[in-house]
Amino acid sequence: MELAIRRETPADYAAVYDLVKEAFASAKHAGGNEQDLVNALRTGDAFLPKLSLVAELAGHILFTRAKVGADEVLVLAPLSVKPEFQRMGVGSELIREGHRIAASLGFPYSLVLGSETYYPRMGYVPAERLGVAVPEGIPPENFMAIQLREDAVPISGAVAYPKEFGL
Repeated sequence: MELAIRRETPADYAAVYDLVKEAFASAKHAGGNEQDLVNALRTGDAFLPKLSLVAELAGHILFTRAKVGADEVLVLAPLSVKPEFQRMGVGSELIREGHRIAASLGFPYSLVLGSETYYPRMGYVPAERLGVAVPEGIPPENFMAIQLREDAVPISGAVAYPKEFGL
């Protein structure tokens, strides 16, 4: 399957809203408002348009800025793939392209709160291994991080999420 990944534009917003809603409609781990979180993150100070990507509306990924201590890092949230495109590599390609862009922009690390079986396949490890404290009430196995740049300075501390996450 050839996959064209590009930066999301405002013209994509309505279709991406529906895509995210559809992608999470039957997910056991879904909170039911992931599409509203995407909309809220787009209007926040942490939004990074270069890291809001679509895969020809088969999937969507969004990374935002966060802080660990004084260090700026990324948070991947959410990754959405339409049910008919799941298990076809769409999510993996979106993550790889997001990581490539993020590293080129100088971001040293990315964090994710997600599936402890999916994200380790993409190189994510428990965030505590990289010095990031697990937020209260979050299962440690679901809070992960990845080093995006070899020259990344070690980080340590609690993550300060953008206010849109409500954490």
